[in-house]
Amino acid sequence: MSLRRTALVVTATLLAMLGLLATKGGGSRARAASMSVVIVTQGKMRTATGPQVVLAHGIVQVRVTVAKGRIADVTALQLPHDNPHSWSSSTAAAAILRSEALKAQSADIDIVSGATYTSRGYARSLQAALDALGMKS
Repeated sequence: MSLRRTALVVTATLLAMLGLLATKGGGSRARAASMSVVIVTQGKMRTATGPQVVLAHGIVQVRVTVAKGRIADVTALQLPHDNPHSWSSSTAAAAILRSEALKAQSADIDIVSGATYTSRGYARSLQAALDALGMKS
């Protein structure tokens, strides 16, 4: 193999590895694509849409509705769906995470087995929305 071809292969391999690392979000750490939170007030109900949290397999974003100082509802607006397994796991986890958030009345919820990244992203988006509404966790 010529020196020029070897250099080309090594360069292409390094670029591919950097691309994979960037796609995976640096490992298991979730990162927020946008830290802006949208708040809508209708009478005594306030709704906040948390930031999009970028994960290895997609984005998680939730909307929380608060009435009389209590969490009345949590809705997953976006869930990982880059493959059928991610979609299946994250949609099943979202129902469990919603139930946990309503029960705990906070973002301090347990991770759902098999959906660790989705669970962390869900909690992070939810906590940002609750913070914007002035809810203590």
